[in-house]
Amino acid sequence: MSPAETRVTLPGPAGILVTRQLAAAPDLVFRAWTTPELVRRWWTAGRGELTEVTIDLRPGGTWRYAMRLPGGSLVAFHGEYREIVPGERILHTEVSEQGRPGIEALVTVTFTAAAGGTRLDILTRYDNQADRDEHARYMQDGLTDALDLLEQVAGGEH
Repeated sequence: MSPAETRVTLPGPAGILVTRQLAAAPDLVFRAWTTPELVRRWWTAGRGELTEVTIDLRPGGTWRYAMRLPGGSLVAFHGEYREIVPGERILHTEVSEQGRPGIEALVTVTFTAAAGGTRLDILTRYDNQADRDEHARYMQDGLTDALDLLEQVAGGEH
């Protein structure tokens, strides 16, 4: 995998795995992933205005991100943290508040030291293939751009 390549695969009938090599250390990528003022700089992928970033980073704590798109519509996601290993892994739920609201996914984000930085793996598991396919249909559009920005924020370029 080349350094800037975002790879999306579909492991099993209900999973989405996103893999990306980032040129920043795992602790810096983890910090950019979990610090509200840093999340504001990358999560929208330049496609809207982040109106809310709430992160209560502890098992049982909750998170919510909301973004206003240029046309005025709101895109929001929320969930609960289940497990946190600083600099290494986050396990949380994720619920979209639009489209098919109420469908919960289980997300494991892994930050692994790799040559020149971090291998970021985001594994999202749904209860069924239909829910996975709904997410896969819209998720990839801004994903590469968001991860490009994440890398810049984690590496201190912004």
